[in-house]
Amino acid sequence: MCLAIPACVEQLFGEDSAIVNLGGVKKEVSLALVEDVAVGDYVIVHAGYALQKLDEDEAVRTLAVFAEFNAMNDAEGGYL
Repeated sequence: MCLAIPACVEQLFGEDSAIVNLGGVKKEVSLALVEDVAVGDYVIVHAGYALQKLDEDEAVRTLAVFAEFNAMNDAEGGYL
């Protein structure tokens, strides 16, 4: 199973690279597959590549679901 997660673009550099924020973790990703990305945009990231831009509201909702899942997991004492 693959998991792609929303990340906020914090810095652009080069022609097709960016630093994104993945829940507090800064990571360099390739923007080669996505057009017209700006600082502050949300992108879906998988394996070091931004796959598509994502609406901010959708990104926030998705991240909230991940946070809820983590909270449930922590309450259960392990992985669900």
